[in-house]
Amino acid sequence: MTIQLSDHFTYKRLIRFVLPSIIMMIFTSIYGVVDGLFVSNFAGKTPFAAVNLIMPFLILLGSLGFMFGTGGSAIIAQTLGEGKPQKANEYFSMILYAVIGCGLLLTIVGLLLLRPVAMAFGAQGAMLEYCVLYGRIILVTLIPFMMQNVFQSFFVTAEKPQLGLAITVLAGLTNMFLDFVFIALFDWGIVGAALATAISQIVGGIIPLFYFLMPNTSKLRLCKTKLNKAILLKTCINGSSELMTNVSMSLINILYNFQLMHYIGEDGIAAYGVIMYVNFIFAAIFIGYSIGSAPVISYHYGAGNYGELKGLYQKSLFLIALSDGFLTLSAIALSGPLVQIFVGYDDALATLTTHGFCLYSLSFLVMGFNIFGSAFFTALGNGLISALISFLRTLLFQIVAVMVMPLLFDLNGIWLAVVAAELMTLLMTIYFFVKNKIRYHYN
Repeated sequence: MTIQLSDHFTYKRLIRFVLPSIIMMIFTSIYGVVDGLFVSNFAGKTPFAAVNLIMPFLILLGSLGFMFGTGGSAIIAQTLGEGKPQKANEYFSMILYAVIGCGLLLTIVGLLLLRPVAMAFGAQGAMLEYCVLYGRIILVTLIPFMMQNVFQSFFVTAEKPQLGLAITVLAGLTNMFLDFVFIALFDWGIVGAALATAISQIVGGIIPLFYFLMPNTSKLRLCKTKLNKAILLKTCINGSSELMTNVSMSLINILYNFQLMHYIGEDGIAAYGVIMYVNFIFAAIFIGYSIGSAPVISYHYGAGNYGELKGLYQKSLFLIALSDGFLTLSAIALSGPLVQIFVGYDDALATLTTHGFCLYSLSFLVMGFNIFGSAFFTALGNGLISALISFLRTLLFQIVAVMVMPLLFDLNGIWLAVVAAELMTLLMTIYFFVKNKIRYHYN
C-alpha cells in the first residue's frame, strides 16, 4: 500500500514511511565502514589512518549536497502541500542543476588544495602520499557524490523512499563487492578502496538522475526551469543546518585528530577512525528518521494540518526516546566485537579503541533528540533555528568540550567531549521546542 504525504500518520504508518530512509542511511554508513575494514585489515594501519585524516576534507567539499537536499526538499514538500505541483518540479530541477554547477567548481578547488590541506592536517611521508592518492580519486566523482546526497532527501519528497533505498543498496553492494575485488584479491590497497568508493558514488548519483529525467510515477520530475534567486537562497538558508552539521563535523574531526596525535600519536587517529565508523551506523538511524519524517512535517505544515503536525511531533519524540536508550545499551554491549573486526590484529590498539568507544557511546542517550530537533525546524522552514542547533551541537560546544575535557580527565576527556557537547545542545533544543510550540502549532 502506497503511503502519501497527505495521509494521517499513526505510529505504524509513520514507521513504515521512514523505515526505508533509516535503512538507506544505515546501509550508506555500512558500506562506508567496509572501506575502513578492508583498508585496515589488508593495507595496514598507516593507510587506514591516512584515509581517516583526509576524509573530513572530502566530506567538507561534498556537504553542499546535504544542504541543497534537505533545504530544497522542505521547500518542495511545502509547495506540494500548497497544491502547486508544477512549481515544485521547477524548484526541484533548479536545485539539482545548481548542485551540478557547484560540484564542478568544488572539484577543481579540492584538487588544487588537496596536498596543502593534507600537510596542514599533519600528514608527512608515506601518510601524506596516501592522503593525496586517495583524495584525488575520490574528488573525480565529487559531483555524483553530491547528487547522491541530494537524492536521498528528494526520493522521500517524491513519495518513493523504497526506490531511494534500492538505489542506495545497489551503490553499497557495488562498493563492498569492489572493495573485496580491488583490495583483497587484486591487492591494490588504498587505490582499490578509493576506486570502489568512486564507482559506487557514480551508481548512487547517476541512476536517480536518469529516473527523474524520464517519465515516472513519482511527484517529481526534471523539467525546464529558470533561476529563482529567492528560492535558491531560501534553500541554502533552510538547509544551512545540514551544511553546518557536515562542515562542523569535518572541522571537529580535524581537531580530534590533532588532540589525539598530541596525546597518543598515530594509534589515536586509528582508534578515533574506528569509533567514527561505528558511530556513523548508530547515528544513521536518527539521521534516517529525520530525512524520512521531514517531508511529511513540511507537507502538513504547508497544508495547515496542525493537528497532524502535533501528532507527528509527539510520536517522533517518543520513538526517539526509545531508540536513544536501546542504541546506547547496544553500543556498549557490542563495542568489543565491533572493535575486533577493525583492529583485532593489534591488541593494544583494540583495548584503547574499545575503552574509548564505551565512553563515546554515552552520547547516544541524547543525540537523537538533537538531530531530530535540527531537522524538525528545517522541515518547518526555520533554517535559522535549525542551523543554530547544528552549530552548537557539532561545532561550538564540541570545540569547548574537546579543548577543556582533556585538561580535566586526560585522554578520557577526549572520548567524553562529545557526551558533554550533546548534553549542552539538548538544553538548547528543549528551549527551542518550548519557545516555538505556539508559533508553529505543534503543541
